[in-house]
Amino acid sequence: MNQQIIMLVLILVVFYFFMIRPQMKKQKELKKFRENLKAGDKVVTIGGVHGKILEINDTTILVNSEGSKIRFDKSAISSSADDLLVTTNK
Repeated sequence: MNQQIIMLVLILVVFYFFMIRPQMKKQKELKKFRENLKAGDKVVTIGGVHGKILEINDTTILVNSEGSKIRFDKSAISSSADDLLVTTNK
């Protein structure tokens, strides 16, 4: 009985350190990234739209993508387009 409890606790600890903790860290970094966005930044949405930020409100962002202006929720911004260029050029 004691060994079963110890194994269960060990499994939960491993699960926390390899699954939950990295995901929480990633979420925190993404939130910080979205809070630091400013007009002129090039971004990519979760839908794959690449564009340049024109205007930022409390919960939305106006993005210019090849002449089209589209308003997105801040949560729809997934990454910086500059970051994608750096990673693909390596």
